[in-house]
Amino acid sequence: MEYCDLLLRAKEKHRDELVIIMRCYLEKPRTTLGWKGLINDPDMDNSFKINKGLRLARGLLVELTSKGMPVASEILSTISPQYFADLLSAGFVGARTTESQLHRELTSGLSFPVGFKNSTDGSLSVAINAICAAGQPHHFLSVSKHGGAAVVCTNGNDDCFVVLRGSTKGTNYDTKSITNAEETLATNGIRQRLMVDCSHGNANNNHKNQLKVTAELARQISNGRTAIMGVMLESNINEAQGISGLQYGVSITDACINWEATEAVFDQLAEAVQQRRNILGVNGFA
Repeated sequence: MEYCDLLLRAKEKHRDELVIIMRCYLEKPRTTLGWKGLINDPDMDNSFKINKGLRLARGLLVELTSKGMPVASEILSTISPQYFADLLSAGFVGARTTESQLHRELTSGLSFPVGFKNSTDGSLSVAINAICAAGQPHHFLSVSKHGGAAVVCTNGNDDCFVVLRGSTKGTNYDTKSITNAEETLATNGIRQRLMVDCSHGNANNNHKNQLKVTAELARQISNGRTAIMGVMLESNINEAQGISGLQYGVSITDACINWEATEAVFDQLAEAVQQRRNILGVNGFA
């Protein structure tokens, strides 16, 4: 909650330039093995009390949103969102699941914007195909609000977008990469608006490199680039990561930048937005 309170103050400070949404990831995808998140193992002792995890997860989101903080989460399980999707302002489908038909179907019925990340090999076509699929109606088996199996009919979700997260082949936040992404989106009839994940492949798996990424994005925004509509940061009260020997305010999954660095990023991005408005107008468009 302390991090939420810090973020709320930043949200108010930059309300005219930035829309700040708190990442609240309740499930953790794993390449092989490891702790799978609050829902799967809330006590972190391999007891896997998933019912408890669901209650804690929903309670956490209720508390955060009641403070006035919009939250976003990764859509990993195709069942668990039924228990908390009403509390989310945005969702994300990760690089390893963007190609999944089940996640595309689920996204087509969600009532908030969803970002699809490029694949781990850097392919943008997978995310674009996902956006096109999720924008259409679907019929599939899922879970009802009462917990029983049900046939679900969706209308499609028009509010999906690409998230550039880098890849095993390199980064994709530079001017050339974003221009290529813009052109590819336009060719496929998709809005030329995208988000950049400053961590993962774009940071070469070093959380400190997020600051280098945000500096480059701020430069592009300040020069009038409108395609960059959002950035994703891995941030916490304190820096780094550590699942053994838990420390207050330190991430237990991915390594994060600390709050002081996060504040500096907000200031940098807010200034870039102001400079873009000076070029393009109050709404950021010519």
